[in-house]
Amino acid sequence: RVKRLVSPGIWTALVVRDRHCAFPGCRRKPIACDAHHIVAWADGGPTSLGNLVMLCRKHHTLMHETPWQARINPADGFPEFQPPPGRDGPRDWIRERPPHLLVA
Repeated sequence: RVKRLVSPGIWTALVVRDRHCAFPGCRRKPIACDAHHIVAWADGGPTSLGNLVMLCRKHHTLMHETPWQARINPADGFPEFQPPPGRDGPRDWIRERPPHLLVA
């Protein structure tokens, strides 16, 4: 909680867990990604692996500017995403985008 930016150790753990941008359907490499706080640091979210997800710039911006939501699945510790309300398709938590949601 002391620092907003990830430490080298946390970044390494994030790369090992997520391997690339974790947004469903995206495979941008870690070099093109940021660590995104699921619960914003300014709102009390910790800078810890359990509150971070690796996102490319496009999807990091999307998470901040739209109602998409992210969480870490409590059963296995991997990131999942929920589409905004009102979109076609399920509002279930997803890891891979269903084909009908692949439109950017």
